[in-house]
Amino acid sequence: MIRYLRGTVLKREEGGFLLLVNGVGFLVQAPQTFLQSLKEGQEVAVHTHLQLREEGLFLYGFPDEESLLLFELLLSVSGVGPKVALSLLSALTPRLLAQALAQGDLRLLTAASGVGRRLAERIALELKGKVPLSLLSGQKVESQKAEEAILALTALGFKEGQARGVVLDLLAKRPSANAQELIKEALKRLR
Repeated sequence: MIRYLRGTVLKREEGGFLLLVNGVGFLVQAPQTFLQSLKEGQEVAVHTHLQLREEGLFLYGFPDEESLLLFELLLSVSGVGPKVALSLLSALTPRLLAQALAQGDLRLLTAASGVGRRLAERIALELKGKVPLSLLSGQKVESQKAEEAILALTALGFKEGQARGVVLDLLAKRPSANAQELIKEALKRLR
């Protein structure tokens, strides 16, 4: 099984990118947030998951082991395929997704494209207690200033789940930031 690759990004495509490793090109599907950070000609290291299906071999790539672990954890849920797992990893940061899974936060889980309430409930139920402690920050990072920033971003037209994911990630990195600073930084990331 291919678990790790290091190579040069030849080109980005819809839903993935072509990675050149020692003269061999691998088509790697990845979360949108990871794809957006890649540039053609850039050297990159990718943690991978290889899946064999009737249609062929499919390679999924992630910037870190945490994302790969969450992807494989999500695939263990009945009814969750690679498309839904990638959608969840595109909508939420790995730490926020781990928190949502551990706490059964349906609001965050349904923020991802293709995840309805029923599927979110199944994911929360089947993965209850299975999220590794190493992925959990141990503290809930929501606060009044986070809620203000999220409300402001949704008023500007961003999806609540997307805004919540970015704001909570920013707040986890900078707990002293006020609502205005969170909005300003979130706008940079969301555009």
